[in-house]
Amino acid sequence: MEPLDVAVIVGSTRDGRFGPVVAKWFARQASEHGEFRVDVIDLADANLPAALSGRPTPEVAAVSERLEKADAFVVVTPEYNHSYPASLKTLLDWHGTQWQAKPVAFVSYGGLSGGLRAVEHLRPVFAELHAVTIRETVSFHSAWSQFDDQGELINPDGPTAAAKALLDQLAWWAHSLRDARRVRPYAS
Repeated sequence: MEPLDVAVIVGSTRDGRFGPVVAKWFARQASEHGEFRVDVIDLADANLPAALSGRPTPEVAAVSERLEKADAFVVVTPEYNHSYPASLKTLLDWHGTQWQAKPVAFVSYGGLSGGLRAVEHLRPVFAELHAVTIRETVSFHSAWSQFDDQGELINPDGPTAAAKALLDQLAWWAHSLRDARRVRPYAS
């Protein structure tokens, strides 16, 4: 079966952010799953303009191409003030058709809530963009205490099982929706 292209999006752009640690761990899980080719899109490197001019810059075009190629998405998001970061909103607002009829999964991290409030705010936004969010998530409560200094999980069993469940579900949706788009192109 043809591999699936998954874009793992690192949503935080803050100085001192923890997102790359979580994203690196998850990207490894996705690569080892066996059904995915992984492309990590780090919004800190994307340099997307905050002002939405309607005229895409070369930076927007570069990200657009990568999103278009993806069969599925995994958004790695922290929780900032009970929601998701502005950098993710900027990414979403610059892109429309790239999300359509494709599945989106979430890996979140934060304090007590583990970033889950950010995920719940993202679900209706992706619905508006005609994407399908999947139920399974991976959530890290007090994430900085769950990883060692080398970025490895201290107790990997639970998160690894959650990642497998997420990736299994994401693969099912990605195959199904890719096949459907080939048979009948999606029209919003």
